[in-house]
Amino acid sequence: MDTRSGAGLAGQVQARADESKATVARRDVLRMTALGGAGLALHGMIDLPAVRESNRALKLSDVSEFTTACNFCSCGCGMIAAVRDGKLISLEGDYDHPVNRGSLCVKGMSMFPTHSSPRRNQVPRYRAAGSDHWQEITWQDAAERIARKIKAVRDATWIATEKVGDTEVPVNRTDAMAFLGGAQNTNEECYLFQKAARLFGSVFVEHQARL
Repeated sequence: MDTRSGAGLAGQVQARADESKATVARRDVLRMTALGGAGLALHGMIDLPAVRESNRALKLSDVSEFTTACNFCSCGCGMIAAVRDGKLISLEGDYDHPVNRGSLCVKGMSMFPTHSSPRRNQVPRYRAAGSDHWQEITWQDAAERIARKIKAVRDATWIATEKVGDTEVPVNRTDAMAFLGGAQNTNEECYLFQKAARLFGSVFVEHQARL
């Protein structure tokens, strides 16, 4: 076996490999140079900080953000509502909320389409007994109707005393009304609901998470 011819062949292979590496390296340098030149040219023509600032101003111009809670289920996920000119323009998850950390389920994500739906009721409506249609009423009229109904039901079903053994014990309650709380209510609101329920004489106070 001719070791000299083997050594020569190995040297040629190594030389070609080195030449290939050098060629690739030169192409990389040329490519990087071309890209860098294009980037410098664009940077000279476009003021990137000004573009970012203009986009930010356009997106957040005259926008107020408020925190709220999703009202679909008992989880009470936090949401951020963006309002411009008195109109809700977006709803997204609240990343600072301890329950959902910014994430929303499909029901929570459908909150904004529900709000902006043309079929959403904007005013109270009333349908008289035996009627086949709803009529719009004012908020004042709705509140007065509800108050009259509550008082009529409370008076008709009021239980002042209850017999325990041979003794009449005062109980002052009604079994015809119940209160239902929701996950979107704050602790302060729940406190007021409890006081209102006790003042009405209702003993049935529930929460949507238990149903």
